[in-house]
Amino acid sequence: MNIIQIIEKKKLGYALTQQEIQFFIKGATDGSIPDYQLAALLMAIRINGMDRDETGWLTLAMAHSGDMLDLSVIDGVPVDKHSTGGVGDTTTLIVAPLVAACGVPVAKMSGRGLGHTGGTIDKLESIPGFSTEMGMEDFIAQVRRIRIAVIGQTKDLAPADKALYLLRDITSTVDSLPLIASSIMSKKLASGARAIVLDVKTGAGAIMRTLDKSIELAQVMVRIGADAGRDVIALVTDMDEPLGSHIGNALEVKEAIDVLAGRVQGPLLDVSMELGTQMLIAAGAADNALKARQTLDTMLVSGQGMEKLRELISAQGGDPEVCAQPSLLPQAKVVCDAHLKDAGYIHRMDTARLGYLAQRMGAGRTKKTDVIDPSVGFVLRHRIGDAVAAGDAIATVYARGEEDIAFAREELLQAITILPEPARPLKLVHAIVTPDGIIPL
Repeated sequence: MNIIQIIEKKKLGYALTQQEIQFFIKGATDGSIPDYQLAALLMAIRINGMDRDETGWLTLAMAHSGDMLDLSVIDGVPVDKHSTGGVGDTTTLIVAPLVAACGVPVAKMSGRGLGHTGGTIDKLESIPGFSTEMGMEDFIAQVRRIRIAVIGQTKDLAPADKALYLLRDITSTVDSLPLIASSIMSKKLASGARAIVLDVKTGAGAIMRTLDKSIELAQVMVRIGADAGRDVIALVTDMDEPLGSHIGNALEVKEAIDVLAGRVQGPLLDVSMELGTQMLIAAGAADNALKARQTLDTMLVSGQGMEKLRELISAQGGDPEVCAQPSLLPQAKVVCDAHLKDAGYIHRMDTARLGYLAQRMGAGRTKKTDVIDPSVGFVLRHRIGDAVAAGDAIATVYARGEEDIAFAREELLQAITILPEPARPLKLVHAIVTPDGIIPL
């Protein structure tokens, strides 16, 4: 079998066989296929797509490229949650501690930033001392002990995905339905969670921009999970504007702390609670949405969710005092407001552009060797639907230097559309996708 022939076949739009896909994944895993050929095949897949069989074979090949974790020694139903990626999307740092505080085991494997979207691992690593690397025995032991662990992808779990993930980030092949579905679900299958709640984004800041494509992606992933014997449900949530107001790794950790402390409400908390509700139901900890939400509310108001975050940080080598003193997080060298030139109402945000702005400021990577600056980013001061006056601060920018400040100010003004007439706030959750069908909301 020859990788050039496989690239040629997919370039011309033909379906690959299971054996060809297994050959491709083996080569990605052991390094026998160089990056430039893997990148060529990824682009061919991005352009010509994959059918249902190809996507399923790709997912299973990636999942079985390394170890398959067995979580059966953990009491209860281990549950995981995964987002397809957004901007200001810090739900894991909020919902995972809340669900774990309810007694449900959260065995979470997360990823790094991809394209314009942030990554949970990058965010957690902005906490001084926090380690996202852990052996599988220690991972399971921590979940059994404190009901939660969040780690990065290990070299032994879905290693093919780890190799392809970085390439997708730097070759403009992120927005491919089969590549997204196989990447997410291979990690979920390999990491052993029995119940999985997916947060599939839609809109200007999502990998899938239209609602139809987002629902299609959700259906593909739910179907893959069901075929593998997992309990999978997907929420399709909005990304026409950043979910939270903070964009940047340490800044997003601070916002998650503020939410758990009860200082901040709004869309980030609302979507976190919707995801947590489905996680509790999937794990059998609640038999309906009302009871699940009431339990989560109790964990939030009582401070038990915050205490579980402290436990998580401490267990993984971080400084739990960041929960009481967010100023212990990395601090940017230069902080400055960006001001609006026009009055009116905020109608649209180019959310992907905002994500790429944070990436270019140092919060993400443009090549594999880039080192992230955890301190940089910006905090939006208004949302879609808000009335604003000329001269209002649209954002506070946290940067490495004055050059980045000037660039960020211009990008922020270009990414936000202000019109004279009022605008309606956005809908947060569009649909729920289950193995039985689509529930519009």
